[in-house]
Amino acid sequence: MPRTTIVEIPPAAQARMLAELRRARYGYWLALHLLLLCAAGRTPSEIAAVLFCSRSTVYRVVRAYRAGDSEWLEEEGAGSPLARRTGLSPALRRSVLAILKAAPRACGWCRTRWSCATVALEVRARRGVVVSAETVRRWLHALGWEWKRAKLVAKDDDPQRVEKLARIRYAFEQLRAGMALFFADELDIALLPKVGYQWMPKGEQVEVPTPGTNEKRYLAGALDIATGTTPHCVWYRKTTGLFLDRLATLDRAYPAPAFSCLSVVVDNSKIHYAGEVQTWLAAHPRFALLYLPTYCPKANPIERAFGDVHDKCTRNHTRKRMWHLVRDVEQHLAVNGPWAYALSDLYYTPEVTAAVQALWAAATPQEETSQLAA
Repeated sequence: MPRTTIVEIPPAAQARMLAELRRARYGYWLALHLLLLCAAGRTPSEIAAVLFCSRSTVYRVVRAYRAGDSEWLEEEGAGSPLARRTGLSPALRRSVLAILKAAPRACGWCRTRWSCATVALEVRARRGVVVSAETVRRWLHALGWEWKRAKLVAKDDDPQRVEKLARIRYAFEQLRAGMALFFADELDIALLPKVGYQWMPKGEQVEVPTPGTNEKRYLAGALDIATGTTPHCVWYRKTTGLFLDRLATLDRAYPAPAFSCLSVVVDNSKIHYAGEVQTWLAAHPRFALLYLPTYCPKANPIERAFGDVHDKCTRNHTRKRMWHLVRDVEQHLAVNGPWAYALSDLYYTPEVTAAVQALWAAATPQEETSQLAA
């Protein structure tokens, strides 16, 4: 009499094989098998025993099919690798994306961000599909979504935006021997570390100690757009004196015999409009200030250099003394530079280009007149 068991498989090996089978057929292929066996007259208990699934799964698929939710069987692409791997049919994928792109409050939730658990509940309410938060997490990763920090974006609505950008680009295109263009800004250096991502063992979290009493210093830098160097100075306070010290630093680094025109691009902080600054500029006619549009940090390339300072020096640092941290920042500026950044695309939009061309056209007759007078 033949044996009823054709092949002997250890229980651990069977568990691994069953896990692989469930991952490979989850959703689309499993539903096809269920419906075809139901159509062949098999009972839910028989189907569950043969396909190694639960009877509730059989009932759920049949209920969805009878309700007309069969788009995942009919639409092109239902058998795609994404659907086979995650069980995320095209119709369900559209529903999940529609949920993610809507504000939670618009869907009746008293919250500002979607969580995996909330998306799972919303999918259940809209589609009648019961899934766990971890399943939703796999879906989101398969769709190319990830959990990461949002960024603040200022409202860029300066009425003189185009004019200011055009003047800066015009100064950049005018550069020649004896001229320099700087993008200036201030950077806060705090003894309290900025916390950020870093590699660490799974299940552990690196601890960054706080200093107890926070201290701050302020670095004023000016990025030379031609060379990428960053002359700078450090003060205890962010005052008009800090800006004047930065101008004096540039005056020493770029002496008058070699440089006849120094243009400094600054933001709209009140320290850049102070009366002491205007007095200093009147005494140093080779300096000229150009102003960025309000709330437009993308137009200032030194912001990227300062972001590099935070990444290399201030994020997750363990310094106990401020002068050590300031030394790290100055060493970074000396060793890891220069930063050869180009002007951003904001300076090359059609409206800014038209304004720059108008500035060139207005300047050409004046240049011809000055040449004839010479």
